[in-house]
Amino acid sequence: MHTLDVFESELSVMGEENKSGGSASAPKNIIDLKPGMENVSVRVRVLSTSPPRTIDTKKGSRTISNAVVGDATGRVEAVLWGEKSTALKENQVVDIQGAWVTEYRGKVQLNIGKTTNITPAPSDSVPEEVPETEPKATGGGRPFRPPRRGFQRRGGRGGGFE
Repeated sequence: MHTLDVFESELSVMGEENKSGGSASAPKNIIDLKPGMENVSVRVRVLSTSPPRTIDTKKGSRTISNAVVGDATGRVEAVLWGEKSTALKENQVVDIQGAWVTEYRGKVQLNIGKTTNITPAPSDSVPEEVPETEPKATGGGRPFRPPRRGFQRRGGRGGGFE
């Protein structure tokens, strides 16, 4: 096989992986969600929803709603932004693709925005009884802060009085 043929076959395989979403969008279990994840796909049952409301953010007023969604491994709060704020109904089973995960007040949240796709899924694909288990936020409830760096002298000896 020529080098070009090998290259073309590798591109073909990569193209197939991208069509199926590749590893970045492989379906996740709720219990495995971690803050910072992007392009997340999950299949969930909607356990509860709240009506949309308007909040003020740094970027201006935004419409959001909250829902609790879950699968056989656990449950998580979902935040639905903008036009998606009315997209979920209680007891519905859906596939969510393109969500992202954040931490708010020490809890993991699944965020659903304008680029997130929500499609119906078979109702028997997620159990009606969802465990109370929630994914663990990595930061222990505190916001991430980079480590502090003390004052360091450039050159010379380690400092102190002489």
